[in-house]
Amino acid sequence: MEFHKEYLDLILVPSGLLIMFTYHLFLLYRYLNQPQTTIMGFENHDKKAWVERVMQADRKNVVTALSVIQSNTSAATFLATVSLTLCSLIGAWIANSSNIFSQSQLIYGDTRSTTISIKYMCLLTCFLIAFSCFVQSARHFVHANYLISTPDCYIPVSSVEIAVIRGGDFWSLGLRALYFALNLLLWFFGPIPMFISSVVIVMILCYLDYNVRPLHNHRPLGSQGKKDYKAIPEVA
Repeated sequence: MEFHKEYLDLILVPSGLLIMFTYHLFLLYRYLNQPQTTIMGFENHDKKAWVERVMQADRKNVVTALSVIQSNTSAATFLATVSLTLCSLIGAWIANSSNIFSQSQLIYGDTRSTTISIKYMCLLTCFLIAFSCFVQSARHFVHANYLISTPDCYIPVSSVEIAVIRGGDFWSLGLRALYFALNLLLWFFGPIPMFISSVVIVMILCYLDYNVRPLHNHRPLGSQGKKDYKAIPEVA
């Protein structure tokens, strides 16, 4: 049986996607069952402490908290705009029926027009998912902004925590969609770069997502706390 280069797409592309999906399913399992071992769970712990201090602070500190929320909202809005712009560019590229990848002799893999169309649709789907996640992230941050700035009204701390943490979760999902989009973008240059990219991305994410630091005890920085803080030696 003769081996054709088109077979590489049937072997390496599903293998690369399986590596990516398996890693993220394992990360999701650890995030739900052992959140302190993931960087997202570690950050959520800090966010809960931040929300508790903000809700107990005076109006001057609330203004500072609103600027923090606003910076997160602006970042989510910017990435949503970038994702939507890339979706428009891909749509325009598909409409023009460009076949630059199918005519290239440097791509070792399946370069048929049907496969190229599948690549475009997969890449477009990832950017659309990223756009949706970043929009939802901005929506939750805006909701947290309203809750924190509500005057003369008792707002449960848990409500603000949910809004802030969900905004961060959707932010993380949007970034994961962009990672998949980067992976699929390299598929246009052949299944081999795509598979190598899958392995490299998972190795980098294993380093970035794994947390070994203990959860920080957020004590109020009172007089005793300030003494303890000053007693910590500086690291050169």
